Amino acid sequence: MPAFEKEEYLTRIQKVRKSMDQKNIEVLIVTDPSNMAWLTGYDGWSFYVHQCAVLTMDGEPLWYGRGMDANGAKRTVFMKHENIIGYPDDYVQNPQKHPMDYLSDIFKDKNLAQKTIGVEKDNYYFSAACLESLQKNMPQAKFVDATALVNWQRTVKSPRELDFMRKGARIVEKMHARILDVIKPGMRKNDLVAEIYHSAISGVDGAGGDYPAIVPMTPTGADASAPHLTWNDQPIPHNSGTFFEIAGCYRHYHCPLSRTVYLGKPPQKYIEVEKAVLEGIEAGLEAAKSGNLAEDIEAAWRKTIAKYGYEKESRCGYAIGLSYPPDWGERTVSFRKGDKTVLEPNMTFHFMPALWFDDWGLEITESIVITDSNVEILANVPRELFVKA
Repeated sequence: MPAFEKEEYLTRIQKVRKSMDQKNIEVLIVTDPSNMAWLTGYDGWSFYVHQCAVLTMDGEPLWYGRGMDANGAKRTVFMKHENIIGYPDDYVQNPQKHPMDYLSDIFKDKNLAQKTIGVEKDNYYFSAACLESLQKNMPQAKFVDATALVNWQRTVKSPRELDFMRKGARIVEKMHARILDVIKPGMRKNDLVAEIYHSAISGVDGAGGDYPAIVPMTPTGADASAPHLTWNDQPIPHNSGTFFEIAGCYRHYHCPLSRTVYLGKPPQKYIEVEKAVLEGIEAGLEAAKSGNLAEDIEAAWRKTIAKYGYEKESRCGYAIGLSYPPDWGERTVSFRKGDKTVLEPNMTFHFMPALWFDDWGLEITESIVITDSNVEILANVPRELFVKA
């Protein structure tokens, strides 16, 4: 069954069609699995083959994918079964033919092959071969870039979406608590990650965990100078710091949260950076108000850490919500200089003001909801550098 009522999907489709109309797009091909799920409810680990949702200016969307996945669509989308179309399996990973060849024939049958067609050109799941196939088979169509068109309609969350994210927050609280319970010098990193996964998937009362769009980031010591290293099978040394960038996930809605744990007595540099980061977070949260701009949060953070002699060139936050691998960000709003997006109630973000240095790093982050008056912190985990002897 779909995760939401049909009326919510219809409201989402109406928003997308309004944007399509503004951009003179008559047909939209949606290949991002997060956008497919948001528009139709489709949920399956089938994004390693070509699939999409097709939206025109009237009627239900079409689900299009591998034939063997059509039953999965019937189990998860809100549309009638007649709007679920599977392609034959000899189109799968076959250099002689492409699934978009088959889709083009469907477009011709439905008199869509001469329309203005939007495609998500800069998306993990839409390849150069996809576009080449469509252009070859539908030469009279006009193809335009619709990257992030659907993503931007997802920024303001519905009450049920926020409920899912709050459930993710309860799960990530449990995950961080488990880390503190079991981490110790000499423990193999993969054994610790196994504990993280167990906490994540077992979830909490009333909310079983889902798989997150990003695996746990758990670098230790000098590895923590890099933000996106994962884990190995080596023991965690005494007198070392490890940050844990993880997310609780419920029905594919994410609540990321990072904390840093030091085993032993932390060097003074950790204490000094912790102070700067915590003060910077408070300044950023103060700026996280409806009506302010996304760049205001970054400016408040940057100004604060500058007093301590630190600077951060990369963004310090981004929109979050419904996501599939390989990214739990929505790929729209960023907390960085120049992002003039106006903050609205029920927008959700990972405020990610981490600092990385040449041979170490420290991450303390918060996932937040913009409200009418201030900001809601989704997860209740002490905001500090954790120290465990």
